[in-house]
Amino acid sequence: MDKTAKAHIALFLVALIYGANYTIAKEVMGGGYLAPLPFILLRVSSAVVLFWLFHRALVREKVARADLGRLALCGLFGVALNQMFFFSGLHWTTPINASLIMTTTPILVLVVSALILGEGITWRKIGGIVLGASGAILLIAYGAKLSFGGQRILGDLLVFFNASFYGIYLVLVKKLMTKYHPITVVKWAFTFGLIFVIPFGGPGLLDVRWASFTPGIWLAVLYVLACTTFLAYLFNAYALSIVNPSVVSIYIYLQPLLATLIAVAFSRDHLTPVKALAALLIFTGVYLVSGAGRPRKVGAQ
Repeated sequence: MDKTAKAHIALFLVALIYGANYTIAKEVMGGGYLAPLPFILLRVSSAVVLFWLFHRALVREKVARADLGRLALCGLFGVALNQMFFFSGLHWTTPINASLIMTTTPILVLVVSALILGEGITWRKIGGIVLGASGAILLIAYGAKLSFGGQRILGDLLVFFNASFYGIYLVLVKKLMTKYHPITVVKWAFTFGLIFVIPFGGPGLLDVRWASFTPGIWLAVLYVLACTTFLAYLFNAYALSIVNPSVVSIYIYLQPLLATLIAVAFSRDHLTPVKALAALLIFTGVYLVSGAGRPRKVGAQ
């Protein structure tokens, strides 16, 4: 199996992890066990410990002093701002609004990649993003009620900033992924991210009533820490060392689809023609952006 195929498998696993996370993390925060910012601090601090242990055991690679600034920016945009703005935004808006706004991420990544990395904007990628976004929006919005106004506008704005920060992170971290081992990069990104998160999540973490956690809640927290945080970032980092940021970002459209399929598998939802059409649009979009063939750049002769 070649490296590109492995990268796509890693990205599919990331989408699967996040797809299940919508239900699992909701049990923790919705039940009042952990507030968003303390939960983020717990996620980031546990990831720092895991990445440092794995790095010491498997890699032991040093980074150049000149790259510490870019690593700090990755920690700021990809860990601290990304996670804090998303959870804070979700507190003020609805999951449906947040999910729809997140579909802007691949568009933002494509633009930022063109500006910073010089990655070509091709008609194939544009078409893939449009198809994927159409499928994701159809799947998310079908039968759901959108709600705008009041405090939800603030929440929507925070989620949009989160999408922007994540797009910037994917582009910034690409150069580092081609120079260092993925574990090295995410170790330092989370280390810097922890520094930025502590002032916001620290006070709330001291107020958590740990004794109230049930075994099911502990398992949910463990999933978020080990899978949603550690494995998802590691798989994304590995994929970024092989494929372009725009390919990584397009997989965000698989998340609502996989979440739906998981719900269907557990008899909590059912498959409809509309959902099947959405799935077809999403998979077609992912295929186009993945770059099979040699597409023409916009404006090329």
